[in-house]
Amino acid sequence: MTDIDWANLNFGYTPTDYNLRCYYRNGKWGEIEVSSSESINIHMAATCLHYGQNGWEGQKAFRCPDGKIRTFRLEENAARLQSTCRALMIPEIPTELFIEMCHRAVKLNERFVPPYESGAALYIRPIVLGTGAQLGVSPTDEYLFIVFVTPVGPYFKGGFTATNYVITRDFDRAAPKGTGRYKVAGNYGASLRAHVLARQQGYSCEFYLDPREKKYIDECGAANFIAIKGNTYITPESDSILPSITNKSMQQLARDMGMEVECRHIPVEELEEFDEAGACGTAAVISPIGYIDDPACGKRYVFSEDGQPGPVFKKLYEKFRNIQYGLEPDVHGWVTVIE
Repeated sequence: MTDIDWANLNFGYTPTDYNLRCYYRNGKWGEIEVSSSESINIHMAATCLHYGQNGWEGQKAFRCPDGKIRTFRLEENAARLQSTCRALMIPEIPTELFIEMCHRAVKLNERFVPPYESGAALYIRPIVLGTGAQLGVSPTDEYLFIVFVTPVGPYFKGGFTATNYVITRDFDRAAPKGTGRYKVAGNYGASLRAHVLARQQGYSCEFYLDPREKKYIDECGAANFIAIKGNTYITPESDSILPSITNKSMQQLARDMGMEVECRHIPVEELEEFDEAGACGTAAVISPIGYIDDPACGKRYVFSEDGQPGPVFKKLYEKFRNIQYGLEPDVHGWVTVIE
């Protein structure tokens, strides 16, 4: 066991015992290595440092009421990282290798899996890096795939309560048909300045419109936007949005509840018509939005007066979490028990 104060754990890095590593050399992925080091030794001319050859994923493992540890849709994470690898000319990581390393990382650090209902989880971070030296703009021939884990608390301190956003027109998170649909470091680096400015103004996060015309809703910071209008679940369609596995799962749960699902362009003015609005992703699952300010026109779009989630988001969130914790039947085969 550990002496971690699970109830007051923030969403940050806490050292654990082991991580797993696998190198790509001579045209193939090698054997899995177990390491207790928190550092890596790479060449100063490595392509991950100069030309952005790096991609990563995020997932969680949960201690459940029956004492078992469960993960959620790791195959989807593997597929999304493979898509990132294809975009960045990185050799694809086989699904079997990805899942084995994630599961072994959890098992080796089992004492860091937070107890059930602590509000915390074990975050899983797979990351692939171009490690070969390359001076010209070109893919390298050596790569390193790492999986490390760390216990984390809620992404937002308030947990499943409403947060507030501000629309930014001065910054774009990603370009149309660029890397926005892939999970790469550059997308997040491009968002840092807008995020810091939003926080300095008293908001939880920035809110992006489409990078081409600034007419349509794009992303909520680093998360997908979702909204409820009557009996319809609505989320943006865009070339620069990361395909969220949480959003994909929520869409299926909404259909299971008899709702319509629309993935389409959403004009910013349509915010006035939504009953509920929120951000969704691995870190927060659903983060309800209290209000969104648009400084360009001095308008505030309000979705929660008391900071509480709306009834549809509450139902979706509880359903989603119950499946993750093994409290409801997993009819879609999303959950894996780590034996």
